[in-house]
Amino acid sequence: MADLLGLSADIIDGKASIEQTGPLNRINHQLSELNKDLAVVEAFSHCIVFTTDDGLVTFDTSNEQGGSKCVEAIRGWSRDPFNTVVFTHGHIDHVGGCGAFVADGPHPRIVGHENVAKRFERYRYTNGYNKVINERQFGQFRRRGYDLAGESQFLPIDTPAPDTTYSDCLDLSVGGMDFELHHARGETDDHTWAWVPRHKAICAGDFFIWAFPNAGNPQKAQRYPREWAAAMREMASMGAELFLPAHGLPIYGQQRIAQVLDDAASALESLVEQTVRMMNEGARLNDIIHSVKLPPGTLDKPWLAPTYDEPEFVVQNIWRLYGGWYDGNPANLKPALDSSLAAELSSLAGGALRLAERAAELKDDDPRLACHLVELAAQASPDDLRVHELRAEVYQARRSQETSLMAKGIFGSASNESKAKL
Repeated sequence: MADLLGLSADIIDGKASIEQTGPLNRINHQLSELNKDLAVVEAFSHCIVFTTDDGLVTFDTSNEQGGSKCVEAIRGWSRDPFNTVVFTHGHIDHVGGCGAFVADGPHPRIVGHENVAKRFERYRYTNGYNKVINERQFGQFRRRGYDLAGESQFLPIDTPAPDTTYSDCLDLSVGGMDFELHHARGETDDHTWAWVPRHKAICAGDFFIWAFPNAGNPQKAQRYPREWAAAMREMASMGAELFLPAHGLPIYGQQRIAQVLDDAASALESLVEQTVRMMNEGARLNDIIHSVKLPPGTLDKPWLAPTYDEPEFVVQNIWRLYGGWYDGNPANLKPALDSSLAAELSSLAGGALRLAERAAELKDDDPRLACHLVELAAQASPDDLRVHELRAEVYQARRSQETSLMAKGIFGSASNESKAKL
């Protein structure tokens, strides 16, 4: 069993770096015991397991591929039946493996916020779209042999909706152990975090993921950074001694827990305050994106690295939440066809190939402008193989310059589109 608490303490205390420890979000399906009644299975997402006098209580079940592996790891630690499964929220990497937990023995009680079932309905209604964006965002994992989505459906068919739901708070008592469930909007509108008094522990779900908060995902439904920060402030006030996120390492000690929660909450609060202030002043979205900045050093902290999401995308989501989809540019209100605009501009520039060649010249010094130009070139001349050769080159270069999985996935997908034409 890994010493996960010691590892996180060394990182937070500055005694070790990620370069020394390796990735903090590991998918190894190995169980580590934190004490005799509590264990963590590292997966995508983790499964947090408590033993009680009436069976096991688990928080989350990993995804479809990981569910059975989590059950197998748990069975090497305890043969007690699963009494209760709590969904921290309805994302597939937290609920998709539940079928394996249900199949293991007597059907456990499934607990979640009342909006989880609504999320499941939306996933099934937009199944095709979700599979497309999942491939764009997580396709690299599938190509390495680990697919995060369901084999036939984005949300696996055998994933049950919660049979016990709540709105704001819910107190559970299982086998002499109490669990206080709290709802807060953050990454989702159906999110649960839990206080476990006996262990002075918080099960945080995705409110903390050992990376910059996933509050801006450009391909997913609305996130709520202001409410997210408030939830982390409330967690920090609990005096927890154990902090159990669904991704990354568990954390021990009130001071360390308060530190990482304050850092993450402060970053989100800063983005919200700056963005809304500029919105109130009448600024356009494009100006806000290029103006809002976090304090120096914020993103250097190992628990706030922009490896998954990033601040610029959070700014976009804040605008969407408070301002709608109109970005302040009148030309974008009822735009021309992309291909029509591209054809006109490429004609003025001397042809689509000239635009693509200029993009290639700019790809290192001004990658944002380079992407605009090469995309215009491809829209204007969609069958020109030389244009697509340059487009693949520009987007591949852009991908290599990015830090977040979101940006890498989208730019890499664009590059692969043009490579496929070649």
